[in-house]
Amino acid sequence: MSRQYFIWSLSMKFNAVIRNVHGTSASRRLRHAGLIPGIVYGSNHKPLNIELDHNEIYHLLRKEEFHSSILEMFFDDNKSESVLLRAVQWHPYKQQVLHVDFQRVNANKNINTKVPLHFINEDISPAVKLHSGIINHVVTELDISCLPSLLPKFIEVDLSNIDIGEVVHLSKIKLPEGIVYNAHSSDIDPLIVSAVSIEEKDNEAEIDNKNETI
Repeated sequence: MSRQYFIWSLSMKFNAVIRNVHGTSASRRLRHAGLIPGIVYGSNHKPLNIELDHNEIYHLLRKEEFHSSILEMFFDDNKSESVLLRAVQWHPYKQQVLHVDFQRVNANKNINTKVPLHFINEDISPAVKLHSGIINHVVTELDISCLPSLLPKFIEVDLSNIDIGEVVHLSKIKLPEGIVYNAHSSDIDPLIVSAVSIEEKDNEAEIDNKNETI
């Protein structure tokens, strides 16, 4: 029904400084100075406290690939470490990053991470072009396991052939070699996409509204 394309991840780079002063007061001073406290852990090494430039990280966080790529973290001595972004803490109402967590990457060990799905050609699909239907993106990212060198930046799913009433399960998507889906609970073949008519969508919305009022 659909074709899939895999865009391989290339390393994105950012700068870090080893942080020797810890604690809430020290973190507050860093933030006032336009810096972000962070931590790097994993690969059987001790956690490393770091500080980052807020503007650099803030703009990188706006890029989707920063969340799903192997990152190269550079220090002042030009040494670097390969890491994955694992967690970001934001200020509750300001556009301010408060803390960032990274995990070290071992080139010879599988990593578990989430990769976004990009859906293309919906507008020329029979469901939309011929029937003015609606494409539901039920799942927009996949939790996968693979070697770092095989990590795709995203997976494109071509929906040019989908028609009304059809669905796409994960089993219909050919994942690239070396990529394994991390199934959660008993859902080993999750629904990825469905194509419905406007009437069906309206009926679903009406049922949802009725359930909310019960």
